[in-house]
Amino acid sequence: MAISDNRAEVRRVLLITLFLNLFVMALKAAVGWATGSLSLLADALHSITDSANNVLGLFTSRLSSPYPDRDHPYGHHKFEAVGALGIAAFLGIACFEILQSAIERILNPGHSLVTISASELWLLLLVLGINIFVTFYERRVGHRIGSTILIADAYHTMSDIWVTISVLIGLVGIWLWNLQWLDVILAFPVAVMVFWSGWQVIQANLPWLVDQMAVAPESIHALAMEVPGVVNCHNIASRGVVGRQMFIEMHLIVNATDVETAHRITEEVETRLEERYGPVRVTIHVEPPAYISDQISYESEAGGKLQGE
Repeated sequence: MAISDNRAEVRRVLLITLFLNLFVMALKAAVGWATGSLSLLADALHSITDSANNVLGLFTSRLSSPYPDRDHPYGHHKFEAVGALGIAAFLGIACFEILQSAIERILNPGHSLVTISASELWLLLLVLGINIFVTFYERRVGHRIGSTILIADAYHTMSDIWVTISVLIGLVGIWLWNLQWLDVILAFPVAVMVFWSGWQVIQANLPWLVDQMAVAPESIHALAMEVPGVVNCHNIASRGVVGRQMFIEMHLIVNATDVETAHRITEEVETRLEERYGPVRVTIHVEPPAYISDQISYESEAGGKLQGE
């Protein structure tokens, strides 16, 4: 069985994006303090979580070895999903901080006015370009190698793009027409975007952590039935991530009178499952031809029995 270990590439991507995110954070913070913009300072806070996410990703990537050992016989893949949920937690914190700052500005409107220049707007356009690059770079590599931490971080950075666009709109309004209220008003949609990004990360990774079905049992059943010598298969269960690492269990009824023939049939089933779904560990319980069962998955209480019982 082939095991895919892409941790070195994940770490390389995370190190590159960490450097870029630190640069972006410094630019946003500097322009935010210079202009007094609440929405831009909130955006800088959002960028702090980007850098923290990269560090978290580097840590969990080192732990998430796909190779089994004595203490983790199913590998360590879920560490990466835990790291992705950590990203969602960071997003939740950022959302709270943004809303808190916006409400404080509304209740205490005596803060200094926001001032912005054309050169500072150009710096923010540079920030936007870097965010766009990081998002598409991480997402492309993440989908290619099946890395949940990279895909989750790409979602996070995608929220940065919309946040920065919103902030830019507000600052342009202040620059052209002195619409000071735009800075506070736009802080609220920024918070909503941040929250939505975190929710998407949770939706993408929670099924993996709770061992949700990876492939419909009917699909596995149809594939196994194509193998000569297979009479039927039932009690099919699957978990994991297709294309990354998946685990399949099944009971297989084979038309064989000796162990060697039964073994050959099960090996062929495993090979076809590997070809269809990528890295997969299959556990097969072999049963004799006289056994009868129509319970493909665990959705019913139907059982099996030997003919004549």
